Amino acid sequence: MMDVGRHPRIKMLTLSEVKSISGYVGNFNVKVVKKARMVDEKECTACGDCTKECPVVKPDEFDMGLSSRNAIYLPFPQAVPSAYVINREECLGSDPIICGKCIKLCEKGCIDFDMKDEEIEFKVGTIVVATGMDVYDPSEMDEYGYTRYENVITSMEFERLINAGGPTKGEIIRLTDRKVPQSIAFIQCVGSRSVDKGGTYCSNICCMNTVKDTLVLKEHYPEMDIKVFYIDIRASGKGFEDLFRRSKGEGVRYIRGLPGQIKEDPHTRNLVLSVENTATNKLLEHEVEMVVLSLGVKPCEDVKETQEMLALQRTSDGFYLEAHPKLQPVDSATKGIFFAGCAESPKDIKDSVTQASASAARAMRLMNSGEITVEAITAEVLKDECKLCGVCVRVCPYNAITMDKDNNIPAQVIQAACSGCGTCAAECPTNAISMRHFTDSQIEGQIDSLLEEEPAEKILVFACNWCSYAGADFAGVSRLQYPSNARLIRTMCSGRVDKKFIWRAFEKGAPVILVSGCHFGDCHYIDANHWTKKRVEKIWKKMKKLGIRPERLQLEWISAAEGIRFSNVMKRMEELRAGVTPDEIEDTRKILTSSLLRNTQP
Repeated sequence: MMDVGRHPRIKMLTLSEVKSISGYVGNFNVKVVKKARMVDEKECTACGDCTKECPVVKPDEFDMGLSSRNAIYLPFPQAVPSAYVINREECLGSDPIICGKCIKLCEKGCIDFDMKDEEIEFKVGTIVVATGMDVYDPSEMDEYGYTRYENVITSMEFERLINAGGPTKGEIIRLTDRKVPQSIAFIQCVGSRSVDKGGTYCSNICCMNTVKDTLVLKEHYPEMDIKVFYIDIRASGKGFEDLFRRSKGEGVRYIRGLPGQIKEDPHTRNLVLSVENTATNKLLEHEVEMVVLSLGVKPCEDVKETQEMLALQRTSDGFYLEAHPKLQPVDSATKGIFFAGCAESPKDIKDSVTQASASAARAMRLMNSGEITVEAITAEVLKDECKLCGVCVRVCPYNAITMDKDNNIPAQVIQAACSGCGTCAAECPTNAISMRHFTDSQIEGQIDSLLEEEPAEKILVFACNWCSYAGADFAGVSRLQYPSNARLIRTMCSGRVDKKFIWRAFEKGAPVILVSGCHFGDCHYIDANHWTKKRVEKIWKKMKKLGIRPERLQLEWISAAEGIRFSNVMKRMEELRAGVTPDEIEDTRKILTSSLLRNTQP
């Protein structure tokens, strides 16, 4: 961090908050509020004289509340910049009647209570999202007694205790009697791999963090009795298994099973853990002097705000979703935005550094060229047809369409930001948007051609390029059996499937139609498939109103790896097709070709 702070071509903004981001790849506009630290960071030498008479004492957040700090303080050792900061919420102020002692003690005159927040705006070409993660709060897990027993601490608090720069200078002590504990128990997966409390996912770092902690304890306290209660140890990294075996070789006991409850002996303040050892199927009690809860991790609290600013996707776990887990593991779905570290998923230092290097390389590759190549599938606005309704602006997942209704300027597509999902074209009420290589006439031509002969024997399928079409391909190469009468029309996204394509297919005699796309949360165009769902639901209502069976139009979410699911869906579609009679198809044609429907068609 010191190297970053001193680098002539890196501008570091600390104590700052990103308020807004607009624009597109190569031309992002960023607005940042740099909060007043009340101390001139260029003049402050971090001598610490200002803290000597500060009357305000608060828990130190860096030491997890195990030590205290003043209202004017250095956030943590080796902080960059190496300058003190004043917490405005806690400080008593500069009025000499009330306080103002720090001003008198600072010989260089670095303290300025008139300092104001500063708003900074600048342009950047690419953005790396490295917002990190938070740790799980175990307060809700009352069975472990974290809020009731002082000798139950978290892994983060334990890290500060064993750190040489921590509140105890690296000595492990019980919080009740300040003595070195003779026995310690570690409980794994607190807040991880749980359906009811915390996250259902593995937090990745907890197992090896505990293994490391046990080795440190055995190095300083060889006679200490250490027990680790776990579901299973996940030591999958390079050299991790060796460390795990070394820990067991030092005498650390690994017991397979998590405690059901913890009770405290009121006399000794020791802790009694009731545990079922799933390896022996025996229920036992273990008495220890200290318990360490190995906490899982979770996405940072402001993840939603960042997601909305940058039009990002998130997984069901709440972490950001990459564009492709294998081919683009550090890219977001929005061009020019990359991920690094635990913003994308829980990971250790090595993996975070690796991903940061990859993100930097991807950003450099993009910026060094000076220009980007856009795939020729982007949207194009027919300005003469645009009625300035603003629907396209609202539905675009990438904010790639601009419009000025006040000045009568029709919609315009930012080609560098457009990814070609086609949602805008499908939603436009005046057909004023055309998709390159996926035009209305091209798709309607495919519909007409596929249903030209024996339409009643065919299943018409609209499949998105990235998921359901790839799923169909996977079913084929896996030699999975499914009806051979399926006829697929590939679109870049299910959001491109216009309602008029559905009506045209029914008019041409299609017995059943399947619209398929990515699962929610996995859409390669952020949330375009949400508009697909809304559109299909409207069509179902219209079909019911017209007397057409809504089940003849199906909507399914199929991923690229779900070849079996695609096969099963197509078998169900064939059963549905077989139940559609020629008379029903003919009645549908008559309804759709009537002049009344032509005037009221949605």
